[in-house]
Amino acid sequence: MQALRFATALYSRQLAIRYYGHVRRDPLSLLHLRDDPYPIYEQVRAYGPLMPTARLGNYVTADYAVCQAVLRDRRFGVRSVALAGPGAPGDEIDMSFLDKDPPDHTRLRRLAQPAFSPKQVAGFRPRIERTVDALLDAAAAKGTFDLIGDFAAPVPIQVINDLLGVPDVDAETFSRYGQVIGGALAGVRSLRHAAQLKAASEALDDVFVRLFDLRRTEPSDDALSRIVAAEGDQIQPHEMLPMCRLLLVAGFETTVNLIGNAVNALLDHPDQWADLCADPAGLAGPAVEEALRWDTPAQRTARGAQEEIELAGVTLRPGQFVITLLGGANRDPSVFADAAAFDIHRTSESDHLAFSGGIHYCVGAPLARLEATIALRRLAERLPDLRRAGPLTRRPAGIIRGPLTFPVRTKRRVLTPH
Repeated sequence: MQALRFATALYSRQLAIRYYGHVRRDPLSLLHLRDDPYPIYEQVRAYGPLMPTARLGNYVTADYAVCQAVLRDRRFGVRSVALAGPGAPGDEIDMSFLDKDPPDHTRLRRLAQPAFSPKQVAGFRPRIERTVDALLDAAAAKGTFDLIGDFAAPVPIQVINDLLGVPDVDAETFSRYGQVIGGALAGVRSLRHAAQLKAASEALDDVFVRLFDLRRTEPSDDALSRIVAAEGDQIQPHEMLPMCRLLLVAGFETTVNLIGNAVNALLDHPDQWADLCADPAGLAGPAVEEALRWDTPAQRTARGAQEEIELAGVTLRPGQFVITLLGGANRDPSVFADAAAFDIHRTSESDHLAFSGGIHYCVGAPLARLEATIALRRLAERLPDLRRAGPLTRRPAGIIRGPLTFPVRTKRRVLTPH
C-alpha cells in the first residue's frame, strides 16, 4: 500500500509537470522537461525581476540582483521551502545543513568547515596532481576515452576519500552513488530512480556506519574522525549520516560537472581551447571561473520567506518561496557584458553565483576550484590535441547540470614520466 501511494504521488507530480509545462508554459515545469535551460531563463528575465509560477503561488527569478538579495537575506530560509508541501523544490533526501536554517545550520556547518579550510585544501594539491597525471597517462595510452568516467569523476573521488577517511573504495561505484544522490536533489523521477536512490543511500550508509565504528576506536586526521569525536555534542547521532552524504556531494558532484562543462565549452570554442593550451598556467583558473558562470553545475536553489517581505515590488507572504535560477543570473546582461558568450579572458566583472551565496555558500567551493583548475591545466599541457569522439549524453534535466558520458580522443601515445 505504501508503494502504491508513492507511485501515485510520483506519477501525479509528473503529470502535473507536463500539464503546467506544455499547457500553462510554467517556467519551473519547463525546466524539468527541457535539456537546455537557457532559453527558459531568458523568458523569465524578459518577464521581469520576479515571475510567478503556475504552481503553489511562488516565484522564479533569473535577475542577478534579486537572486543575490534573496541568497543573502536572513529573512529567507531553506526550511520554509522544505515545509512548503508536495511539489516544492527540496527534500527528497536529508542533506544535513544544506536543508537547515540557523542555529542548526550554523552548528553543523562549523563542524564541516575545517575539512575545506584553505590550509586543508592546499594540502590536497600534490594528491590531485598525482591523480590527474596518472589518469592522463592511462587516457593517452588508450587514445579514445570517456572524459567523465575515465577522468572527471575519479579525480574528486580520490580526494574526497582522503578527506573523509574512506579507504579503498571503488571510484566507479562511489561515483555512481554520488550521481544518484545528486540527481535526487531535483526530485525522484521514476520508480526505478527511487529504487536506485534507496540502494545508493543504503550502500553509502553501510560504508559510513562501519567507518564510524572504526574511528571510535582508531581515530585519524580526517573528517569522519572529527564527526565521531563531536557525536553527542556538536552533532547528534541521527545527523551523522546526512552530514557524510552532504560532504560526499559537496566534494564530488560539483567538480565532476564543472570539469565536464568546462571541457565541453572549450571544445565548442576551439580558439579558446587553443588559447588555454598556449598558456595553461595563466588561463586555467580564469577558464574554471568562466565555466562556472557560463554553464553552472548547480543551476538553481530556493529560499522561503519566513516573514512578510517586499521584494522587487512584490509582497511575499510567510511560506512563499523564490526559486533563484543561478544559471540564469550568471548570464544576466545587466551584470555581465556579452553575457551569453563564453570568454575565458573575461575580467573585472561581478562575481558569479555558481556556488550560491550568503550563509549557504558552497562549503566545497575552494576544493572544487583547485581540482578543476589542475585538471584543465594538465589537460591543456599534456593533451592539446583533445577532440570529441562522439556526442555527449547529459544528465536528466534538473538542478545538477553536466555530462553523464563524454567521449573524447587524443593521439595515442605513451607519455614520458613526470
